[in-house]
Amino acid sequence: MDEIEDKYKVLLVDDEPIILRSLKVAIPWDDLQMEIVGEARNGELALRLIEETTPHIIISDIRMPVIDGITLMKEVLPKNPKLVFIFISGYGEFEYAREALRQGAFDYLLKPIDHDELVAMLHRAKTRLDEQKENDQMMHSVQMLSMLARERMFAEITLGNARPLEHLKWLENSELESGYFMAVVQLDDYSVLTGQWSEEEKRLWLFAIRNIVEEWSLEHGVLTVFPFHNGEWILLFPGSLSMSRRELGEHLITGIKRYSKLSCSVGISRCTQGIDQLSAVYPLAAKALYQRFYSGHAGVFIDEETSFAGNTEVKYPKELETSLIVSIRSLNRNQMSSLFDEMALYIEAQAIPKEIAERLLVELVVVLYRHFEHLNLNSDWSLHGLLSKLHHLGTLSEMMSALKEEFGERLDQGSKPVNREDTRSSIEKTKRYIESNYHKDLNIEEVSELADLSVSHFCTLFKQITGYTFLEYVTHCRMEKAKYILQSSNVKVYQIAPLVGYQDPRYFTQVFKKASGQTPTEYREEHARQVN
Repeated sequence: MDEIEDKYKVLLVDDEPIILRSLKVAIPWDDLQMEIVGEARNGELALRLIEETTPHIIISDIRMPVIDGITLMKEVLPKNPKLVFIFISGYGEFEYAREALRQGAFDYLLKPIDHDELVAMLHRAKTRLDEQKENDQMMHSVQMLSMLARERMFAEITLGNARPLEHLKWLENSELESGYFMAVVQLDDYSVLTGQWSEEEKRLWLFAIRNIVEEWSLEHGVLTVFPFHNGEWILLFPGSLSMSRRELGEHLITGIKRYSKLSCSVGISRCTQGIDQLSAVYPLAAKALYQRFYSGHAGVFIDEETSFAGNTEVKYPKELETSLIVSIRSLNRNQMSSLFDEMALYIEAQAIPKEIAERLLVELVVVLYRHFEHLNLNSDWSLHGLLSKLHHLGTLSEMMSALKEEFGERLDQGSKPVNREDTRSSIEKTKRYIESNYHKDLNIEEVSELADLSVSHFCTLFKQITGYTFLEYVTHCRMEKAKYILQSSNVKVYQIAPLVGYQDPRYFTQVFKKASGQTPTEYREEHARQVN
């Protein structure tokens, strides 16, 4: 930002040229971080200059020809209530000065002008403007954080984490209480595209697609839209829409193709009701979407409320899935390999046709992949690529061998010993990241990924090295920042809460009291007394 842009702009208004000259030369404007942007001999000319220069401070004579100072102030303050008016008044105009204060003037001084008194007054005016600017920035931050928190909350609930519901009561009577259905949009061949794009190109493409999806959503009655995984967006439609689900999906695909030239597919769930059902309908929409890997073409795929078309007697092996998840969490490759063999025997024993067997494996692979994702063991590993590979293999034996190899390699990566110095450096890196991003809705998966460690390994090492658990350290950083804001500003408690990562001021107060033994208000009052 240029130096001029950092300065507050001052307009001088007086019908006596000698006063204008003295104000220009006798006041240390640069030291005050202010600059004079205009001079006017009467209120009428001042009105035009205010429009042209948008000053922050107006120093005006109270009695002038054409339009006097008070009339000038009444004209412009309703349009810009943050303007600071300082009036210059003759000794016999005291009642005018008092009226100016009642109408919203910042202060006044009597002629002959005491320049030291005016400098002190300008210092106070600058303090007010600084506080207004800080509050404006905070309110902008609050609005941005609120939007990000809403997106984050929807994503968390979709993942099955109900924690955000505990403190975001404002959504209890949301539009999701009526019937709705979910559409999951994914870019086709996303892993291939990201291999071709630089990081900057990837960021720009995802930003462009998001804008296209959001604009399309505004035109088609979508309740909400938010990004989920990379290359994937979720849209929630009211169940009462007249257009069919397939038509909506095809219309969306056409819109994205038209403006981005990129191909995508859409998986659409059945209708449901209530925000707590997001985690139930997402697997349905995602499962429908994965049909594209064995259908041979991109397009719209709809959850038809049946598990396996043409063979309803096939039971999904939930017990095997649970055991495989345990083998992943314990990084036990031998156990996982044996369980895949059991899966092959299960399919063979029932003579399940290839198409249905492939659907069973697709459902299992999606679940296992998500657990690898949470454990940070799937870096540079494409789910789309894995499912596409399965689809092109001809026999069950080939499919199971591919799964053993793919998942086994990731388990081996998670089991590799880590150099202690590298580990300490990684933990220090995550500490700095937390200290810079404490105001965001941090999660342990995100931070462990930064350390390039599995979640369980990261938790153990972070506690050993820092003495804190991950959550304790995030809370510690937030509380220290909150204390600093309480000591050094007059920002209200409800405004501080979102700035340090809490969307619910009451919950923030509870956490602060638990950490410090005082409410934020009590803490501020005590430190104010100490300063005085």
